[in-house]
Order: sequence, then C-alpha cells, then structure tokens
Amino acid sequence: MTLVLASASSTRQAMLSAAGVAFTVSPASLDEASLMQDLIAKGADASTVAATLAQQKAILVSRANPRQVVLGGDSVLSLDQEILGKSRDLAALKALLLKMSGRSHDLVSSAALAKDGHVLWHHTARSRMTVRHLSEIFIDAYLAREGEALLGSVGGYRFEGFGAQLFEKVEGDYFSILGMPLLPVLGQLRALGLLDA
Repeated sequence: MTLVLASASSTRQAMLSAAGVAFTVSPASLDEASLMQDLIAKGADASTVAATLAQQKAILVSRANPRQVVLGGDSVLSLDQEILGKSRDLAALKALLLKMSGRSHDLVSSAALAKDGHVLWHHTARSRMTVRHLSEIFIDAYLAREGEALLGSVGGYRFEGFGAQLFEKVEGDYFSILGMPLLPVLGQLRALGLLDA
C-alpha cells in the first residue's frame, strides 16, 4: 500500500514531505463549490461541510486507485453564521478581508482516509483566528504582494508566510491552520502500517 494525496495543495504536500511521509498526488476533480452550497442549503454546519468535502475527495480518488489508501483534506471558514470556502477572485478576497478585519472567525480543517471507495477514518479540527484591524492600504499591498496564490487558500491567508501578519491572535493547532490536522493523520497512518510505529 502507498498513500495517495487527493489534493493539489502545495502546503499539504509540503507538510507530508517534511514529516517524512512518502506519497503520490492525484487531485480530486470534485465540484467543491456546488457540494458546499448544497450542504449549507441543507443546514450543515462548518464541521460537517469540511468533513464531507474531505471524505468525498478521498472516496473519489480511492475509487480510481484500487487497494491504495487515499488522504483527502479540506478547510472552511466560519464567520458568524456564514460558511465560506476559497474566494473566486482577488476582488472577492479583498471584500472578505475587509469583513474579517478586527473580528474573530473559526477555521475548520478536516482530513479523511479512504480505501476502495470507503472512508476508513476522519478527523476535524477547529481553530479560532482573530484578525487584527487591517487598513485598506495594507490589504491592497498584501494582495499585490501575494497575488493569485492566495485564491488557493481559504480566507486568503497563507499563515506559514506573510499571511501571519493578518492576525492578532490564534488558538488552535498550527498544522490545522495550514490546512490539515497533521498529527492525527500521522497517528492513523502508523495505525494502518503506512508509517513506522
């Protein structure tokens, strides 16, 4: 068995590589936006949305990779009662950053392992993120500096880099903030025999 990562996220790939996990990459071709809208319309909360997206990615890719363990992951942002995914463009991201300025929100990150179309395990983590008061000048400079790479990240922050400057305070697991609850994933990979115990 080998691990297959059902994500094109360079951050998730870097996390696994740095932790010494051998894997191949096969991004899931899932219509995340439609599935997310459907779940929200049915009253799902942020944890359910993130977990469902992660599981569906893992299931989808596992069907195309028989007998392999597939890792799917996803993150969503919960701002008051609103559940948000990735911004469609930099203008939408600017509006979001202005809305988040000076406020706290929850970042919910989920991971799932699947094999042959069945979920073996999943884990969801919640982090509390407090954005400092951001000036429009800072937001414009941030978007110009980081560019469209921010559109691949929920909330438009790349916390491992310059995006850390957006925050006044965070409560939660560092890896989950980056997009995957890595330590529980590593524990489950050991339990499945994919990593040395």
